[in-house]
Order: sequence, then C-alpha cells, then structure tokens
Amino acid sequence: MDAIASTGSKSLSRRAESLLRHNGISLAVSGAYVWIAMVAFGGIAVETMVIYPNVFHDAPASLVKATDFFVVTGPADFFPPMGAATVMAAAVTLLLLRRSRQARWWVTGSISTLVLGEFLFSVVFFWPRNDIMFEEGLAAHSVEFLRQTAVEFETGHWFRLAFSAVTATLAFIGFLRYHRALALSGGQP
Repeated sequence: MDAIASTGSKSLSRRAESLLRHNGISLAVSGAYVWIAMVAFGGIAVETMVIYPNVFHDAPASLVKATDFFVVTGPADFFPPMGAATVMAAAVTLLLLRRSRQARWWVTGSISTLVLGEFLFSVVFFWPRNDIMFEEGLAAHSVEFLRQTAVEFETGHWFRLAFSAVTATLAFIGFLRYHRALALSGGQP
C-alpha cells in the first residue's frame, strides 16, 4: 500500500514540478515581452519627441542634414530588429499564456496593436514617405511636396507612438493578470 502511495506522490510531484517550471518560464517570457515592448515604446517616444522635430523642421534642407547625420546608424538600424524581437516575444508569450483566460486576451490585444498599428501602419504609411523624402528627394519632388510629406510623416508618428503605448500597456496588463492568476491559484492559472 505504501508503494502505491509513494508512486502516486512521485507522479504528482513530477507534475507539480513541471507545472512550476512552465509557470516560471511563462512568467519570465511574458515579463521579457513587457520589457521589450516598453523599450520599443521609449524608443518611439524619443524618436517622435526629440529626433523627428529636428529632422523635419526645415524640409528639405533638414532632411539632407539628417541624412548626413545618420551615416553610421539611425532609426532604420534600430527599429526593424527591435520590431522583430517584439513580435517574436509576443508570439511566444501568447503561446505560453494561451490557457490563461485572465491574460490571453490582453496579450492578443497587444499583438494586434503591434502588428496592425505599428508594423502594417509603418509599411503602408511610413515606408513610402521615407522613400519620397530620403531616397528620391528634390531630384523627383518639389520643395512644397517634400514639406507636406514631412508634416504627414511627423503627424503620423504620433499615431505610431499611441499604438506603441497601447501595445506596451496591454502586454503589461496581460503580464499582471497572469501573475495575479498564479498567485491566487497557488501556481495553477
């Protein structure tokens, strides 16, 4: 009889260890996603409030100065890898938290704003304007058109900042909901 009880408790112990390990990994990965999303938001905030007012203040002359300034590295070198890291962390977080109904929809919402509001918005809105201002420039466009494009770009960047804020906030709420569910359930969300 003791052998049966011992075998049952070992099996239960292994399941509990596995659950604790999974929960720990899920908490760490979702925490990393929150951190990455917040760093991305901070980068977009600096870009929007500090860098771009200088880049676009006197288009097209300021565009030429910006191009000269960003010779070694620039936003285009930072944000694509940061965006990829954010998407990967979000996807892994959703995969790990998919069974947690308290967190799942918050993380899904953060991924939605990330993909729709940041990535697709960038592809459709910002990439063509980048080409107009920094690749084609005065050789293909009038001064007035470049100024208008710069205003559109700078205005649109406030929307990108808002999307990024929503992404980071939803990721953080999802993380908190998961952590709370773990704490209240004794480790079983």
